[in-house]
Amino acid sequence: MKRNRFTSRKRISADATELSRLAIGLAESGSKLEDLFWQNRLGELVDKLFHDGAEDDFTGSLDRLFDTHAMAHDDLADTIEAHAESCVLSHLGQEFDILLFAAPLLAWSRFSIPTVAIPKSTLQTLKVHLGAHVFAAGARLALADYLYSPDQLPHSFVDTWQLMQQLGIAAMAGSDISIDASSMPETNRFLSDTRYLVGALAVRRGQPLFRWNEADKSTRESSLREWLKQGGPCFEALLTGCAYEPLLADAYHAACRAADSASRPYSLNASVAFLQATLGQPAESLRAVIGGFHDKRLEEYRIGFGPKDSDVVFHGVVWPLLGIEDETTDVAGEIETALRKSGLRDVVALDQQFPYEFCDDCGAPLYPNIDGDTVHAEMPEQNNAPSQTLH
Repeated sequence: MKRNRFTSRKRISADATELSRLAIGLAESGSKLEDLFWQNRLGELVDKLFHDGAEDDFTGSLDRLFDTHAMAHDDLADTIEAHAESCVLSHLGQEFDILLFAAPLLAWSRFSIPTVAIPKSTLQTLKVHLGAHVFAAGARLALADYLYSPDQLPHSFVDTWQLMQQLGIAAMAGSDISIDASSMPETNRFLSDTRYLVGALAVRRGQPLFRWNEADKSTRESSLREWLKQGGPCFEALLTGCAYEPLLADAYHAACRAADSASRPYSLNASVAFLQATLGQPAESLRAVIGGFHDKRLEEYRIGFGPKDSDVVFHGVVWPLLGIEDETTDVAGEIETALRKSGLRDVVALDQQFPYEFCDDCGAPLYPNIDGDTVHAEMPEQNNAPSQTLH
C-alpha cells in the first residue's frame, strides 16, 4: 500500500517531535540490543497515541522525517503500521496476539464489480477454509461481513487500529462484525479493481499465526494453492459477472501492498481480454503504447491501447510506481513483458517524458498514442460501455 505524503509545514506537537527523536534513534542504532531499546520506547508512545486518536501526530512526524531522515521515516512508518494492525489483548485471564489481516481479490468485469455484504453462511464457509489452509491450527478468526473496495478501507492509521481492536475482540469471543454499508463511501467504477475480505485472528501469546509458521513444513505456495481451490469458489456468488483471482491472506498492510503490486499486470490482462471480447478482434490486432508521466519526477506510467493500424486510443491503464521504483528501475520493461504475456505483439515504449496532466474538462488521465501525443481513451460506439479508466 503506497504511503501517503503529507506536506503541511505547521509546527508539530511535542509528541510528534518525540516520535521523530525515537525513530531517528532507532534508525541510527548500531546493535540489536540498542534496536530493542528504541523499539520498546517508540512502540509505547505509538500505542499511547493510538488510544488518544492522535492521527495528526503520526502524520506530522512522518512528514518531517520524509524530508530530513529517510531511514527514520521508514522505521517510524513500519512501527506505526505494525501497531495499527496488531496488539496483545487479554481474554478470560489469557493473553492473545491479535493480527488484522486482509484477503484480496483481483477482479474485472464489463459491468460493475460489486461491493457487497457477505451472507452469514458464506462467512462461516470462508472462515473454515481460512482456518484449514491459511492460518495456524487453533487460531480464532473474526471477519467483517462486507467485501470492501479500496475506497472503503480505513483511510487513516487510527481508523485501521480501531478496526483491528473491534475485530480482535470479536475473534476472541468467536463472533464476527457487521458493517453498516450505508456509511461507506461510494466506490469508483473501474473495469479492473480489487476487493478485500478483512478480518482478525487471535492466537495465544507467542503461538504460530499462519500455516507456514507451523512445524509441518507447509509453505505460502501450498497454502495459496489450497486457498484458491477451496476458498476461491466461495466468492462466485458475491462477484456475479466478474472474472476474479483470490490472493493469499496476509497481515493487513502486507496484503494491501501485495494487491497493489499484483493489480497492475492483472489490469493489463483484463484490458486485453475486454478489448478482444468487445471488439471481436484477436490480441494481435491491438497495439499498446507505454509512456512515462512526470511532474517533478516520474510519477507513473500510462498505457494506451488501440488498433495497430491507427493512432486512436480505445482504452487506457495507469501503472503507478510503488515502493522504491523510480526512473532508474526498468518498470517499462516489466510492463512490456506483462503485455506480451497477455498476447500483444505490437508494444511500443516511448522515450519521451510526458507531462503529468489530466483532461481539463473531465479530469480523466490522458494516454499516449503512437505519435507521442496524449489523448482521451475513447471506445468505438458501444451500448452500456463501462468506464475507460483502469487501475
